[in-house]
Amino acid sequence: MVIYQRFLRDLIRNYIIGSGIAVVVVGGVIISTTLSISNAEMVRIFFIMTISLGVMMLAELLVFRRHMQPIRTLLEQEAPDLTSIRDAYLQTHRFPALSVKRILGPHFLGLSIPAMTMASIGIAMGWLSLPAYYIGLAGVGAVLVASMHALLEFFTTAQAIRPVLIHIREVGQRLYGEDVSLDGRVIVSIQRKFQLSAFLIGTMPLFLFSLATQIRLLSQSSDFTVDYWKWAGIILLLGVGFSSLGARMLVRDIQQPIGDLYRAMRDVQSGDLQVRASDLYSDEFSRLVAGFNHMVKGLEARESMNNQLLQSYYSTLAAALDARDAYTAGHSTRVAQYSLLIGKAVALSEQELDLLKKTALLHDIGKIGVRDNVLLKEGRLTDEEFEKIKLHPVLGESILKQIEPAEAMAPLLPGVRSHHERYDGKGYPDGLKGQEIPEFGRIIAVADAFDAMTSDRPYRKGMAVEKAMAILAEGKGTQWDPSYAQAFIDVFMSSNTGKKTSQVS
Repeated sequence: MVIYQRFLRDLIRNYIIGSGIAVVVVGGVIISTTLSISNAEMVRIFFIMTISLGVMMLAELLVFRRHMQPIRTLLEQEAPDLTSIRDAYLQTHRFPALSVKRILGPHFLGLSIPAMTMASIGIAMGWLSLPAYYIGLAGVGAVLVASMHALLEFFTTAQAIRPVLIHIREVGQRLYGEDVSLDGRVIVSIQRKFQLSAFLIGTMPLFLFSLATQIRLLSQSSDFTVDYWKWAGIILLLGVGFSSLGARMLVRDIQQPIGDLYRAMRDVQSGDLQVRASDLYSDEFSRLVAGFNHMVKGLEARESMNNQLLQSYYSTLAAALDARDAYTAGHSTRVAQYSLLIGKAVALSEQELDLLKKTALLHDIGKIGVRDNVLLKEGRLTDEEFEKIKLHPVLGESILKQIEPAEAMAPLLPGVRSHHERYDGKGYPDGLKGQEIPEFGRIIAVADAFDAMTSDRPYRKGMAVEKAMAILAEGKGTQWDPSYAQAFIDVFMSSNTGKKTSQVS
């Protein structure tokens, strides 16, 4: 509740200061210095202004309470729900723009309509000796004063909401572990903010001066007034044009570096850590761009280190598995190498090749769950023992499902589970057939079979490469995917003719 009271106090203080500058100082000075009226009429005018201010404050208070309701509800609760937190966070960000709407809505209308109505009655009843068209001039002046007040209110409110935003984010993090944010949503664009601000700052004094001067010149001859407005009109047009041009140039000068940074951030978000923001600026944006580029370099270095650690992680797992059996040492690494040969031959993307390599390294991870007396048996396996061996693809999938983050392991699961499926549907564990078998499973099946045939075992010596290739060719369309089997035969025989590689490139 303390944060709410402090926020309310700051808003009231800023409102009083803004009203004092815009309404009392500007409006009051113009009225007192431009109107040639008696003291009694001056008192009546200020009486009208006082009543109008009361109506204005009542109307604005009603709208203000409605705008504050989501924020007040949140700040008064001990444990608000997540929806209330998000609503209050959004409403707080909207508060500067809402303050402008209040100034140009209930504030302006609540002040000007009663004041103009009572002034019209006062002129009709003879209480005021002002010409009737002064009311129209007063209306124009009220618009100018309200615009100035709205400008002040926007920027002071933008500063006042910051402690509240920090508090709301802390509540969201403490209660729900969520970083509440706008997620890139723009409430008020920089273009709109700067263009309107620069335009009002540049033209407001000119319009107020012209309005006040017009009132003073009404007692002069009409010819003099016409000549004045010929001159003043040119000055006003130049002032408006210069302010508009200056605002446009200022916005463009700020939008360009922000746009460059936004595009670079979007590239980083999509995974491109080679991107750099253009350092073409000599103001504070130069420091911001340099900081951004330094951050991306750090992310790139960390990403490179993480990738190295991740690759080492997969290789270490594969080596640990292969170390259980001296006769199959290096099997997973060689299968990964052969799988990459096939993947490159059929033009898989770099991302697909990386996933294929990881899948192949871990394709036999399920053998960790097979007992040594079965896995390391030197003689022929019994039917019961072979059934236990056939469980390793499912065990491997189950093991990888336990590794976090799950989304990193998910692309590897189909290949690990299906690398012993046959193209004719007679494989295991699911009896999948043809294109039903996941692509990585079909690729690894070829690589795995070739390494198994050409590797030495306690009970037999590895067969010659030519014979293994003949078996692969014969099994195309029955045991193995014909396109992947043929791709491996072609690429392997054309490079090193049968020399087996012991490491993954």
